[in-house]
Amino acid sequence: MPRATRPRTVAHLVLSAGAVSAALGLSACSVKERDADQIAGKQAFVQKCGSCHILNRAGTKGVTGPNLDAAFGPSLDDGLGRGGVRGVVRKQIDFPSQRGSTGTGTMPADLAEGSEADDIASYVAAVVSKKGEDQGLLGSAVEKAGGGEPYVAEGGTLTIVADPGGGLIYTADAASAEAGALKVVMENDSGVPHNVVIDQKGETDVIEQGTTDFTADFSPDTYAFYCSVTGHREAGMEGTLTVK
Repeated sequence: MPRATRPRTVAHLVLSAGAVSAALGLSACSVKERDADQIAGKQAFVQKCGSCHILNRAGTKGVTGPNLDAAFGPSLDDGLGRGGVRGVVRKQIDFPSQRGSTGTGTMPADLAEGSEADDIASYVAAVVSKKGEDQGLLGSAVEKAGGGEPYVAEGGTLTIVADPGGGLIYTADAASAEAGALKVVMENDSGVPHNVVIDQKGETDVIEQGTTDFTADFSPDTYAFYCSVTGHREAGMEGTLTVK
């Protein structure tokens, strides 16, 4: 009878093959803890990593890379320790060669370096696979996106804004406009590629910085607007436009 196989650990989900043995050999005792700034680590993680990874405490919903909570859970249960998690994350930042879980991309080199990489690794290690929300200063380190005042078109122009912190969400999930010709502008200062699409009406270019737009005629109705970059709509980057 074939031997039962255990679920894949974080070694299979996160690390490149060449880094597995070294990274999993790290323990809480073998990772030298500097005075990492976990607040800065959370902010950097959301901006630079959140577009690819789910991490519950950070509020990120990226789907092109591994779900970190799910990936690290079995290893933590097996006794890896959070110091070891920190070492795994730090090594992956240094040697990013594992393709995303959907096979759509590779983690970029030089995403973070030095103390910033240490801060990210320290934050992830402290909160990964934990339920609930960050508290205190960590809880307010990143402004929650998506709950802002609905966008309202002015002078025939509707501006939809991508979360400047890098989250896969617009700053609001509702918009309104008058029927007729409407210029839809997408504003993006996050450094993460985004666009705005309204089916049957048009779509903006995908950009990482600046603004882009399209113009179309709208009849009274409700329309979904969303980002068409892989995984972004699924992560929550969408909203509803009401035209009266």
